[in-house]
Amino acid sequence: MNGERFVHLIQRYYPFRGGSEYYFQTLSERLAADGADVRLVTTDAWDLEYFWNPERRRVDIPFQRHNGVKIYRTPAHHLPFSNLSHQVIRRGMGELSRVRFPGQISLFERLSTFGPWLPELPELLERVSDGAALIHPANIALESLIRESVTVARSNDIPLVITPKLHLGEDDRSVVRRYYTMPHQMKLLRQADQVMTQTSVEAEFLIEQGVEDDRLRVVGLGIDVEDVTGGDAERARTELGIDGTMVLSLGAAAYDKGTVHACQAVIELNRTRNEPITMVVAGPIISNFQAYYDTLSEEQRRWIRVLGYVEDQLRVDLLAACDLLVLASRTEAFGYVFLEAWANGKPVIGARAGGIPAVIDHGVDGLLVPFGDVARLADAIGTVIDDPVLSRELGEAGNAGKVVDIESWYQKVMDGYREVMGSRVERSALDASSRV
Repeated sequence: MNGERFVHLIQRYYPFRGGSEYYFQTLSERLAADGADVRLVTTDAWDLEYFWNPERRRVDIPFQRHNGVKIYRTPAHHLPFSNLSHQVIRRGMGELSRVRFPGQISLFERLSTFGPWLPELPELLERVSDGAALIHPANIALESLIRESVTVARSNDIPLVITPKLHLGEDDRSVVRRYYTMPHQMKLLRQADQVMTQTSVEAEFLIEQGVEDDRLRVVGLGIDVEDVTGGDAERARTELGIDGTMVLSLGAAAYDKGTVHACQAVIELNRTRNEPITMVVAGPIISNFQAYYDTLSEEQRRWIRVLGYVEDQLRVDLLAACDLLVLASRTEAFGYVFLEAWANGKPVIGARAGGIPAVIDHGVDGLLVPFGDVARLADAIGTVIDDPVLSRELGEAGNAGKVVDIESWYQKVMDGYREVMGSRVERSALDASSRV
């Protein structure tokens, strides 16, 4: 890969750290370390809600270099009454996707211009992709980045890899699924030279949607163990004033992430137990979680510590300090934080939704509960807390069986890159020979 140019697109990037963002940061920096010319195209959003709410935080750095990666930011624009406009457009598309009608894909393609609205992206992407060996965008829910990637890749005969990060929800009736599987989104994925997924659940669904089996590659996720271990548990507990059991939620705090249900479960447990249980919520606060938290009484807030976005050192300290990690979410393609917890030998609880059941083996390295079932979640948390042997066994099994090192994962991705780039070279050679 030395000297070759790669263009990656993701909705947010360093200095923000989230699951999909960290995926691309790790990949981009590893490629740059191999001598590649890596150009990362992203937006100026810090908060996810900035895409529809201009009052939220943004990153005012149009261009920077970080760890060998060239980072280009294009500004997100907002329609008048942007909060309402966004909800009307996206919810309308989600509802209309439940039926099929003439001109549907064309209509959705026009509306997807505003998801997010990035009018400067086409010119920027055309410029930074000049001479690129491959273009690799991600996140089908914010499909305007992927749509422009398809356009530039096809017009310049550049190999295209897409990481969709599908959120499939609880089942085929899930509201969440509608916003990741609309017909124009599936059309985009069918145009890729390769679609990289995190789990077999995602890959199997895409085959049903017409993505060719030989264009799919399941790469999972890898982790830099040294980067997420070695935290100071005592420092975190002292700073937070936590003496008893600590349950950790790490990632965006939102209803769909199960953060509300985790808090409700911990509050319910504290009503019937003598030993205190504290829920620590560490991650960006989405407005629907804030609205829930604002309804809690002072008594209920005793058991909930909301930290907001945390920097890396505190993140690692929290992983060392917690007794278990809970991500009972219906919006996960994988759940990177499970690997972080397992790397620290901690047990995990997830929802039986999306890609999580392909990551957690119930009763072996974690527990699974139905999304939104507070009683079952409380039972699962109580089970892990009350059984130290089970807690240790779950954490050890996850550490031994599920933590993939970053180098192994990187080589899987590179195998996919080489396959796509090699196929394109062979196809070009055949085209040239046929013209002769």
